[in-house]
Amino acid sequence: MNLNYKEILGYPKIFLDYVYDFEKVNRFYKKNFRNKDEYLLHFKKVTESFSSRLSNLSEIISEQYSDFSPSDKTQNNIEKLKSNKTLTVVTGQQLGILGGPLYTIYKTLTAIKLCEYLSARYNDFNFVPVFWLEGDDHDFNEVSSIGMLNLENEFRVINYSEKISNDDDRKSVGKINLNEDINLFFEEIEKTLRPTEFTENILNRLKGFYKPGNSFKDAFTQVLFSLFDKYGLLVFDPQDTKIKEILRPVFKKEISDFRTHTEQVIKASATLEELYHAQIKVKPVNLFYSNDNGRFLIELTDEGFRLKGTRIKFSSDELLNLIETQPQNFSPNVLLRPICQDYILPTAFYVGGPSEIAYFAQLLPLYNLFNIEEPIIFPRSSATLIEKGIQKSLDKFKLKLEDVFVEKEQLEERIIASISDDNTDELFKKVKDEFEITFDKLRENLFQLDKTLGDASSKSQQKIFRYLDELKNKAENAVKRKHESSIRQINKISSSLYPNSNLQERALNFIYFENKYGSDILDKIYNELEIDKFEHQAIEL
Repeated sequence: MNLNYKEILGYPKIFLDYVYDFEKVNRFYKKNFRNKDEYLLHFKKVTESFSSRLSNLSEIISEQYSDFSPSDKTQNNIEKLKSNKTLTVVTGQQLGILGGPLYTIYKTLTAIKLCEYLSARYNDFNFVPVFWLEGDDHDFNEVSSIGMLNLENEFRVINYSEKISNDDDRKSVGKINLNEDINLFFEEIEKTLRPTEFTENILNRLKGFYKPGNSFKDAFTQVLFSLFDKYGLLVFDPQDTKIKEILRPVFKKEISDFRTHTEQVIKASATLEELYHAQIKVKPVNLFYSNDNGRFLIELTDEGFRLKGTRIKFSSDELLNLIETQPQNFSPNVLLRPICQDYILPTAFYVGGPSEIAYFAQLLPLYNLFNIEEPIIFPRSSATLIEKGIQKSLDKFKLKLEDVFVEKEQLEERIIASISDDNTDELFKKVKDEFEITFDKLRENLFQLDKTLGDASSKSQQKIFRYLDELKNKAENAVKRKHESSIRQINKISSSLYPNSNLQERALNFIYFENKYGSDILDKIYNELEIDKFEHQAIEL
């Protein structure tokens, strides 16, 4: 039961054209992910352009894994990075607490399965899945909560902490340490989850990762490792000082040539705006600088540069010197991040969601200016998990998955109308129409006698209509009481498949399903998730 993305509201138009009508967007992207005839040439270009840049990637990642005991598959993938015939399939995400929404799982599995697909067909190359930790992001609100369904099947957002200290407010999320509030966060989760045979082990595992003193980045890394190490996923930390040292040329070029970079990206964005919507607002400089007070965007001034919102100013030479001596204090914004990623990694494919694919349309000029081969952008798989009980309810009410992607009240009205003989809408509409005809005739006769009587009749009509509306509401409530059991089932369907009026993958955290079905559910999703359909998939549990 797959759905064309066009059947689901909310997808960017450029994403839909990228997936289904690439000719419309080929001016914004170098490579068509569907054109497999070009894959081999692309692999050769990436390996040739990358071979002269970085030789110790395997050693750096080995050091990043020094506190872990990776599986043989992961260890083999680290070793493969020593070969100039190895290519990476990269995905990434903000450091959402407990792994963030379900689509993080789907993105990661897409990268893993794409590597397996490529490895089986292109024997001259190795393909390694890599998860790029977006720890330099500083939008705390984006990562500090999860969505779950409670015991009454109602959608709930559970926040780690509504407030963070002023010191943390400007920090990169990856460097924020968890405080004692994490214990309150887990207390709320325990109140919300239905106790099962898996609950205790799951919570103990997660509490071992998310504990006071541990950083968001370390905890997120441990979650990914615990889930995906058996598949050979490499979790990569670009905040590593050694990586920042390697990125010096990228940072320096951004400072030295920012005018050219900005001009070219603005041109591409303006062309994009004529047909679609530019996802990212272009900044003059695509770099942040971090100090003891936080992470600040580098802004252009008449005299040189400054840190946004501060009085700290730099000349171009001062910034270039800081990049040379303190590269660890610099980080890219969303436009420069892919350039850094593909400067560090021999990226054949980047697995992205709809919004990422949309903003890559603005990036082609930067790839050309930095002389980096642009990866093929591969759409992540998308899915809704359907439990057996929910599927039975769908069958009972003769609903398809796409029927559920509406507001809960709208779905409820539709189903009640289909199963009820009490058509209150039609009955009250008929009564109102009859009243309206009668009052029109009455008003006409009264107006001839006395104009004020015509006005009075209009007020009387409005009053009667208000009484009718009140009576209609009472009748509708009576119908609902009559079909209370069906309404509960409808609400459960909606909460499970379209929670908070959003796709399940954007709203719910993996723990909700792992708690019900155990850790084996990941293998179930892995086996059934299709990476070559480019449609929204229904997976029955």
